[in-house]
Amino acid sequence: MIKVVAVIKAKPELTREEFLHFWNAEHPDYVRKLPGIIRYRQNPAIEHRKPWPYSGMAELWFASVEDVKVAYAGPEGKELFDHEHHFLESVEWFLAEEIDVPLTAGA
Repeated sequence: MIKVVAVIKAKPELTREEFLHFWNAEHPDYVRKLPGIIRYRQNPAIEHRKPWPYSGMAELWFASVEDVKVAYAGPEGKELFDHEHHFLESVEWFLAEEIDVPLTAGA
């Protein structure tokens, strides 16, 4: 399984509540339309005494690299990117394979 891992920065003019509304309430509708998507997870950064370098991280699972290409090449991918321009200053991403590592020796 292939995972898109994206670290994101909110537009600085948005409040945290505005950013989270765009991302948590609106954006999943666009992600659900991507062909071949298997799973989607959002990881918003917690509020902290100092600012974090990113506002959060998203994970999107697909069966293959080809499925990722297809998902983002079509009109659904364009709609998703267009929506991101409303609330994201930047997105940095990479493709990864997920490996579960046992926490106990010999497990």
